[in-house]
Amino acid sequence: MVYGGKPSTGCYLCRKRKIKCDEAQPECRNCIIYGRPCPGYRPDAVFRNETRKIERLVKSGNSASNNSSSGSNSGSQGHTPGSDSSVIVARRRHHGSIQSKPTLTLYSPADADWEQRALCYFFDQFTIQADEEDGGHLDYLPPLYAREIGRQGGNAPSSCLRWAVDATALMTLANAKNASPLMNKARLGYGKALRSLQEALASPAHAVKDETFASVVLLSLYEDISGERNGLFSSHTAGFEFLMKLRGEGQMDHRRGRDMFNFAYTHLYVEILALGDKPRFDGDWVVGMLDSNNPVERLMLTAPSISQLFTSMRRAPPPDQATVEAWIAAGLECDAELAQWTQTLPDRWLPLFVYSDQGEPLMTYNRISIALVWNYYRAVRVMLHQLLLSLHGSLAAIRMQSSFTSTFKPPITQPGDSTPETSIRATIRELTTEVCRGLPFCLSDVDSLGRPTKTVGEWQTRAAQGYGLLWPLWYLLSCGMPTLAQVEQIRTVLYRVGSKHGIKLALVLAREAERIRGEQHTEVRVVNSV
Repeated sequence: MVYGGKPSTGCYLCRKRKIKCDEAQPECRNCIIYGRPCPGYRPDAVFRNETRKIERLVKSGNSASNNSSSGSNSGSQGHTPGSDSSVIVARRRHHGSIQSKPTLTLYSPADADWEQRALCYFFDQFTIQADEEDGGHLDYLPPLYAREIGRQGGNAPSSCLRWAVDATALMTLANAKNASPLMNKARLGYGKALRSLQEALASPAHAVKDETFASVVLLSLYEDISGERNGLFSSHTAGFEFLMKLRGEGQMDHRRGRDMFNFAYTHLYVEILALGDKPRFDGDWVVGMLDSNNPVERLMLTAPSISQLFTSMRRAPPPDQATVEAWIAAGLECDAELAQWTQTLPDRWLPLFVYSDQGEPLMTYNRISIALVWNYYRAVRVMLHQLLLSLHGSLAAIRMQSSFTSTFKPPITQPGDSTPETSIRATIRELTTEVCRGLPFCLSDVDSLGRPTKTVGEWQTRAAQGYGLLWPLWYLLSCGMPTLAQVEQIRTVLYRVGSKHGIKLALVLAREAERIRGEQHTEVRVVNSV
């Protein structure tokens, strides 16, 4: 009997699938996801009877030595100049083929083990379990998926969830490991999910189900992971709007429906506010469904009024002075509502101001999820202040034009005088700086006290947290007023999320922000030359 070393103590099913087991009691998380009973764990030490193995090795060694001796005798009679080198090369190739492990791209995508690994990797990276202080992220997906694969095959209309989960999981692992075969299979699954979703939407009974809404959530996430949006616009925005209205107030009666609604609502207003898309439905009916005591939903309540202001400005004809002044007053009212959000937060939501070991000022939080919500808050305020800055510029131009046609003389400002534009620019720079100071904490580079984290791997931030960084950082980089150092910091974070977690939308947003900044610099140079 010999000691076999410390083996993997995971459950039998996880060892069979070659995936990491968390060894939780009474069942591991992977078995719960698959809806199968966990077979339990094996002991830390294993002893094996190696007697017969040693006997076989001795016999094979003797026969090999006999063959080599006879081969050397015969080979000495017919030796050629290149024979030694060819044998050496062959041995090196043989040795290398034994020692090196094949990469992921060498495996066939039909291998079921990789599908199972993709599922576990996706659920580990993109689902965060909710608790009393944190709402979690997509934690309703594992139980929905387990229920789906346990009750039907793959042909029912409700199977769109199964196809959507499989496709998104495969694309997540394929991007993280740069495995083209898995990408191809993910795209096939995405097509099957779309067809199955169309069947589900055609059925009134299936259209209102949580599984159908969760499928749209996943397909929009698939677009972002694969980087296959229509420009920066999602193909599933109309689906979100349709299902939110169809499901009505009943979707807010349970936490799963509420979480899916919040995801879709945020998705919609990102496109409305950041990308200038127009709302296709009246959002006033949503106001009564959100909980003003919840910090996230209270922040969501400010979106309709800001969206209404943006929309009214886009549709209006060239404004006069009174109209611009009314828009400025409405913008200041929205900004006051946003600022009030910070005054009503519980203590655990408030940021901490700390310093790193190098003396760099940082901003940390109780949790990364709280930091991400603060980033959205600051990005929305930057949008609003950019709007106010533009409106003040229009008002100044109108007043200047009227001064040429009337006796009205605009007040002359001295270099040291404070103007609304100066105050607005200072606020934008302050909000941008606060976001950048919180990035080391959002990336898990430091803890809540500003101390460097002792991580085992290269990067401990989960993909769900990196995903939550994208849109606020894109807007600050493309439309904010970051310094050169902040531009480099934000760009590095976007490329880091795109490369480490394989979320290709991060790379798309980084390139788009660079394009926008390049156009802005060109316009400034043209104006200065004139």
